[in-house]
Amino acid sequence: MNADEPAAATGATRGTAAEVLVVFLCLGLTSFGGPVAHLGYFRDAFVTRLRWLDDRAYADLVALCQFLPGPASSQVGIAIGLSRAGLPGALAAWTGFTLPSAIALVLFAYGVKALGDVSGAGWLHGLKIVAVAVVAQAVLGMMRALAPDRRRATFAVIAAAIVLTMPSAWSQIGAILLGGLAGLVLLPRETDAPDHAALPLTVGRTAGIVSLVLFVMLLAGLPLVAAATGSHLAAMVEAFYRAGSLVFGGGHVVLPLLQAAVVPPGWVSNDAFLAGYGAAQAVPGPLFTFAAYLGAVAGPAPNGWLGATVALAAIFLPSFLLVIGALPFWEALRRRAAAQAMLKGVNAAVVGILLAALYDPVWTAAIHGGTDVALAGAAFLLLTAWAAPPWLVVLLGAGAGALLALV
Repeated sequence: MNADEPAAATGATRGTAAEVLVVFLCLGLTSFGGPVAHLGYFRDAFVTRLRWLDDRAYADLVALCQFLPGPASSQVGIAIGLSRAGLPGALAAWTGFTLPSAIALVLFAYGVKALGDVSGAGWLHGLKIVAVAVVAQAVLGMMRALAPDRRRATFAVIAAAIVLTMPSAWSQIGAILLGGLAGLVLLPRETDAPDHAALPLTVGRTAGIVSLVLFVMLLAGLPLVAAATGSHLAAMVEAFYRAGSLVFGGGHVVLPLLQAAVVPPGWVSNDAFLAGYGAAQAVPGPLFTFAAYLGAVAGPAPNGWLGATVALAAIFLPSFLLVIGALPFWEALRRRAAAQAMLKGVNAAVVGILLAALYDPVWTAAIHGGTDVALAGAAFLLLTAWAAPPWLVVLLGAGAGALLALV
């Protein structure tokens, strides 16, 4: 078979984009709990009930998408849609899974704008305190999974120190690159790759190369376009595209990248940013739809529904390009010990970036006294020890904040 031609999926059955849209829309309306929970919902739907994939093929898709930067659960959905109904199926899967939470967060953005100055509102302060608990839970879980030994824990602390002492989007990128280099040089290599199941789809290497080249060209070229034109639209597309391109390790890591992109330039206030982040915990679907809220609430035009659409498309575009680009090369890539070691170092650095975000802006904006610490502790207890759903903790936190403001 020619390397430029897509390989046939083993046992794959073709469907329609409409079929894919309906299934993913149902998942987008009901998939609470973050990316790990989303992957569980996907397995139940596509392996157990619908039998679009077998377990080994599904596990291999999950491994691919966890290797790539970006939102892993959304990328798995894109890949499943691609395997079922081609590129229209990939777009249908993303639309169905993303649309419910994006619409909910844009409506929340309009509510925040209609209320005017809400910086002193008790419910807003409650949302910011809940964000402390949510990010602390994410840091704890990621530390256990991605920095479990002394070397990687050290990488994480060094990355946090870099970001805290030189706060900017570029210091975050530098910490990620340094983590990858440290992993390549200092971490042991694992030469035995696990058994590789046949992926349910492949695309031709030509299409993969075109997608990867386009991904890199946009990542390098959009900052130049934004600087040369002075266009706010170009700057907005560049900021959200960069965030979607550099997020390793889970949806919560998008928080510091987006905060550095939209708050210092004055597009979104820090209070409005954290309010939206808190609200994003209460909706189903991917956390990356937080971008729709930011696009809607941003000060300069485009904002509202147009700004939300631009931000959402820009932050998810890298996921499409990377999934299509990586599929033809995945088997060879995952068997390279150097690539695995580099990824481990990157993931450890990501833990440090999120740890830095837990302090600034999350902790510094939300915690002003002992009562706030107590409320954050209670929210953290509900999320971890009691396994309460995040949407419930968000509602309780907002209510508690409003009540404390009255008292």
